[in-house]
Amino acid sequence: MSRSAHPAGPRHADVLTEGHYSAPPADLNSLDPKVWSSTVTRDKGGELTVGGLEVSRLAEEFGTPAYFLDETDFRARCRAWADAFGRDADVFYAGKAFLSRAVVRWLHEEGLNLDVCSGTELATALDAGMPAERIAFHGNNKSEAEIRRAVEAGVGRIVLDSFQEIVRVAHIAQELGTVQKAFIRVTVGVEAHTHEFIATAHEDQKFGIALADGQAAEAVRRALKLDGLELIGIHSHIGSQIFDMAGFEVSARRVVQLLAEVRDEHGVELPEIDLGGGLGIAYTSEDDPREPHEIATALSEIVTRECSAAGLRAPRISVEPGRAIVGPTAFTLYEVGTIKPLEGLRTYVSVDGGMSDNIRTALYDAEYSVSLVSRTSDAEPMLVRVVGKHCESGDIVVRDAFLPADLAPGDLIAVPATGAYCRSMASNYNHALRPPVVAVRDGSARVIVRRETEEDLLRLDVG
Repeated sequence: MSRSAHPAGPRHADVLTEGHYSAPPADLNSLDPKVWSSTVTRDKGGELTVGGLEVSRLAEEFGTPAYFLDETDFRARCRAWADAFGRDADVFYAGKAFLSRAVVRWLHEEGLNLDVCSGTELATALDAGMPAERIAFHGNNKSEAEIRRAVEAGVGRIVLDSFQEIVRVAHIAQELGTVQKAFIRVTVGVEAHTHEFIATAHEDQKFGIALADGQAAEAVRRALKLDGLELIGIHSHIGSQIFDMAGFEVSARRVVQLLAEVRDEHGVELPEIDLGGGLGIAYTSEDDPREPHEIATALSEIVTRECSAAGLRAPRISVEPGRAIVGPTAFTLYEVGTIKPLEGLRTYVSVDGGMSDNIRTALYDAEYSVSLVSRTSDAEPMLVRVVGKHCESGDIVVRDAFLPADLAPGDLIAVPATGAYCRSMASNYNHALRPPVVAVRDGSARVIVRRETEEDLLRLDVG
């Protein structure tokens, strides 16, 4: 049975059930480069450093819990994706994974485009200086105000998600005296091997227009007839945290079949396809993600082969990595509060954060790694469950892991690969204050999203 293909959750396919955990690692002090960002190491004293800064110094300056984002690693991943796909393809960073004005500026400087899913994500992108023509606007229920703002700004593409939205966008574009470039998002009937809540290409879900029963073909027909739209491509997204390229092959084949139908019926060859994102990262040492150049080569070969078989010119490819870029670049730093050994079971290690800063374990049964980072230890490994301070038994950060048996209150521990979705999905449960995001680079650290304060919460409470 495999764990590595399904860290988002065990509800689909053959994953190990609770209680079937790996043996302890040979060295609890080692740092697997697959799950840590590129500048993370231990100094001579055994303390973890990132960007040349010790975590004890970071904790003293910025407090815990906090997300520490390795800017050097983030930028390197942006360049790797851009280089892998080259000038004949487009890479759109999926902003839903984590978005801030600093991140937008980094993306702009490194030559990536940006995918947003709400009016406020769009506002963040525009405020930080991302050129509107390099922005794609997603969403299954965009409001008229959001659409108007996107069209007025001149976004490069709007991804149409329903029959109503086709008309809505066309009407607003006409009102504004422009023609909006658009994609139609289709659901291709491929369910990637992942948690049912984040598998998005099977028909029974809220996203896109189904290929089944000719619905997608009808959507294309309607879009081509409307003066306010310039339909430039088809969009497909098959899920999240995916390692196997087989799903993309099936998806591409079905999208190309639709392109062939459009050519045969309307005499139009749509010039682009977007295969979405969802590429997996390493949350544990057992995960084995693909490198960007492998992904780019595989997707290009798949599309070229399918188009050749259908007698079509190969369209321009777009992809939307979010987690694959930002996920491995950050870790969450916690301080240990209480330790409760349960004889014959495990030891509960409580930290000063929890499900308010990482909901994914509670939501998806997601798997994470954890390490003692304020020092090294030669103590024997003990099986632990890292939990938070919230009033929920499901408030779990790391379900099963090994830490040194001499772990003590006040120690600093860190959970790697928390750059994606942790801060984006953070909450104020129990009136917790959402942690800061601190960018670290070349021996310096700066806050890019500040920690919430009591005053922030009380200011919102107008009662």
